[in-house]
Amino acid sequence: MIRKVLRYVFRLWSNKELRKKIFFTAAMIFVFRLVAHIPSPGVDAVKLKELFSSSQLLGLLDVFSGGTLANFSVMALGVNPYINASIILQMLTIVIPSLEALSKEGEYGREKINQYTRLLTLPLAIVQAIGILVFLRSKEILAVSNPAAIISMILTMTAGTMLLLWLGELITEYGLGNGVSLIIFAGIVGRLPVSFIQTFSIVDTISLQNIFIFIGLALGVIAGVVMINEAVRKVTVNYARRARGSSLVGGQTTHLPLKVNQAGVIPIIFAVSIVLLPSMAGNLLTSVPSPIVSQIASTLSAAFAPGSLAYTLTYFFLVLGFTYFYTAVIFDPVKIADEVKKHGGFVPGIRPGKSTADYLSYIITRITLAGALFLGLIAVLPNIAQQLSGVATLSIGGTGILIVVSVILETVNQVEAMMVTRSYDRFLE
Repeated sequence: MIRKVLRYVFRLWSNKELRKKIFFTAAMIFVFRLVAHIPSPGVDAVKLKELFSSSQLLGLLDVFSGGTLANFSVMALGVNPYINASIILQMLTIVIPSLEALSKEGEYGREKINQYTRLLTLPLAIVQAIGILVFLRSKEILAVSNPAAIISMILTMTAGTMLLLWLGELITEYGLGNGVSLIIFAGIVGRLPVSFIQTFSIVDTISLQNIFIFIGLALGVIAGVVMINEAVRKVTVNYARRARGSSLVGGQTTHLPLKVNQAGVIPIIFAVSIVLLPSMAGNLLTSVPSPIVSQIASTLSAAFAPGSLAYTLTYFFLVLGFTYFYTAVIFDPVKIADEVKKHGGFVPGIRPGKSTADYLSYIITRITLAGALFLGLIAVLPNIAQQLSGVATLSIGGTGILIVVSVILETVNQVEAMMVTRSYDRFLE
């Protein structure tokens, strides 16, 4: 096993182009982590950390910011505005016919949509910066009230997001892998040493058995993420032979890969935003003078507190529902069936057209159930892990594990593709 790993590393190192990409990616991630530690003035850091430790929604936003929001650095917004802009553009592509037509124009269409996404990121970053400052001021964490200082903080956070987006674009173009995904990955992994230090500092109060239980759960989750992430249902597609001039072309057999997890982590983001609304509304209405409203608000806040049974079950079923909803948004069986029919393809035993669309819809509905159940378990994983092991400091959340493993798999696949291309080039030489 060690010999295989060393041989693989040697193959990576011997590829000059790949070596340059690895060094460039590492340099950009280093710049990101360096700038991420530059604090933004005007915030009570102690109160801010206490606030983030008590809110799961803020913790999830901190995951997507790469760990910069909890420290309130100049990159406090992270890539959250870009992620929101990407989701908005993806939804609009389905609603607006011109954007749908643009998405079908290959590389040119993708570049134009990426440009629109970047343009939409700027106003979203400004709005989110204002929202965060208003929220921090309501919690008495914002220490400045001068309008000039507040405007300066808004511009600083917006500039930090655009700088981070630029670094991600550089990694995508000149480095290795998807730049934005790697930045989120670096932020999550960068917090692991702190978690290990916190765990070993309280190791006297936690038994080694609980730590081993946590490690076993973590390994099982990683294996499950890899399995579900790579799982596909292959639908066989035959292409009829067609006459072209005096010869027959086509006639090959291929397959249509349908991923079990079509939605990624988007359903978790949607679900956590809704499941936290009852507890947030309860906290806001607790101070209402009416004793009846205050009592109802206290009961609602306690019932849907993070970690409670009602919270966990509601979170789980919301993830299931949003997984089916988002899969229905991004996967159109009618469109795929029309594309297969247009190129002379057909599923064996299924008539082209509507019958093929119904067959694909039948398959995707059933395999999505496995993906939805998996995402639901990933969402409630932190509560399960903490109750079984008693270790809370090492938990980075199921969403974080899903992002880390997905980015590693995507990067490894890209490296393998580059190495195969290099092997073909050497063969042709």
